[in-house]
Amino acid sequence: MSDAHYDIIIIGTGMGGGTLAYALRDCGARILLIERGDFLPQEAQNWQVAAVFGENRYKPAETWIDASDGGRFKPGVHYFVGGNTKVYGAALPRFRREDFEALEHEGGSSPAWTLRYEDLEPYYNLAEDLFFVHGRAGDDPTEPPRTRSYPFPEVPHEPTIAALIEKLRAQGLHPYCLPMAVDLREGGRCIRCMTCDGFPCKVHAKGDAEICCLRPALASSNIELWTNTQARRILTDRAGKVATAVEVERAGQSITVSGDKIIVSCGAVNSAILLLRSASSAHPDGLANSSGLLGRNYMMHNNTALTAVNPLKTNPTVFQKTTAINDYYFGDEDFPWPMGNIQALGKLQAGMLSAAKPYLPKPLLAAMARRSIDCWVMSEDLPDPENRVMLGSDGGIQVHWKPNNRVAHRQLIKRAVRMMRAAGYPFVFTETLGIETNSHQCGTARFGDDPATSVLDPFCKAHDIDNLYVVDSSFFPSSTAMNPALTICAQALRVADHLQGAPILQSELRA
Repeated sequence: MSDAHYDIIIIGTGMGGGTLAYALRDCGARILLIERGDFLPQEAQNWQVAAVFGENRYKPAETWIDASDGGRFKPGVHYFVGGNTKVYGAALPRFRREDFEALEHEGGSSPAWTLRYEDLEPYYNLAEDLFFVHGRAGDDPTEPPRTRSYPFPEVPHEPTIAALIEKLRAQGLHPYCLPMAVDLREGGRCIRCMTCDGFPCKVHAKGDAEICCLRPALASSNIELWTNTQARRILTDRAGKVATAVEVERAGQSITVSGDKIIVSCGAVNSAILLLRSASSAHPDGLANSSGLLGRNYMMHNNTALTAVNPLKTNPTVFQKTTAINDYYFGDEDFPWPMGNIQALGKLQAGMLSAAKPYLPKPLLAAMARRSIDCWVMSEDLPDPENRVMLGSDGGIQVHWKPNNRVAHRQLIKRAVRMMRAAGYPFVFTETLGIETNSHQCGTARFGDDPATSVLDPFCKAHDIDNLYVVDSSFFPSSTAMNPALTICAQALRVADHLQGAPILQSELRA
């Protein structure tokens, strides 16, 4: 048992936990951050395709179980200070205004959120400041209203992408500048390399939770960080109404550390698993699970990688991830249901293809990579209570995920292929990803006003526990069809306001 007691314990240092630590750093509370990993080292391998994609150097040596067939898979998670943001693609779009409302899809329904876009909009502004987001408003026909412009101008398009954009506009489409968290500010660190999307940044120029949140937070004497420490259980009082402590494994020892407020920010899967593993006589089905919904409604997007090739033209683009298209986000004349988002990927490299397609000749893959434009096609994964994460009998993680809304996704792929062929890329290859591509995981502890139909309240506090919060993408009632990180950050800032009972100063974030 540890003698230490903290006002707030935050478990996890990714986008949710890292943002909370930053926002609460000067509130006067004594805060403990618990991170199961360590700082990701700055090293040559950060930018080596073979190390990152071939050797999976930065992924944990763990597997999860696909509950549908009992097979094992390596999940798309990373356990470091900063969490998954250390290797994310740094795209930070807002959700559309309509994403917060009930939407009918060809494959089912997407529920309304318990807050509106307007409730989160001020926090989107603050989040964009905090993560030095570069963007330009006005090009995207689905763009939600803004009370303020982006803090920094858009990332410029390189010539091949600029030419593609003109060809897409000639088709009547509206490509826009993808909002990006890369440090192209005056004197900034970004050198516009090919190793941003999916790689750690060796020069710390990516807007990730470590660089933007945790480093400045740790400058405060109120905040302590324990790395290489895994939370095993959350304990409560005898009545089960108050969380009292966290059992952790640290340096080979089991330690119990107590706190007045406990915030879980481990990612949608691991947060649910931690609460399920914390079952007790007062909470036999897991902590905060009186609704029976903990771990259910797991979502992770319908994802397809698209590679468009013109064999007669090379693509010398270095930083490719600068544009996206939402013309089909809410459907079109031929398919009146939502389809989703198409966005450029970081430039494909030969070794990345070799890791994914080891049975194809490397010279062929290298030739393709030199001539390709690469995109991510993303559609909403609808909430389904049977899609869930569970605690296995051996203590491992089981995931049951049956894809849904596939008709809409196939329609979006069809349009993406058509637009790229019309833009001069006759050979278009697509691969729809499966259960292992879960970097956009969400929904396992949805928030809402009714304890019977939700796990958390509108400020991410557990309905069942007076002082327990879950602040990561677990709270999402729907996945939308946009990258989730900025919305996690915005809600974390909103929760921080609630916890300290005073608004976060905008000028403080800008500073």
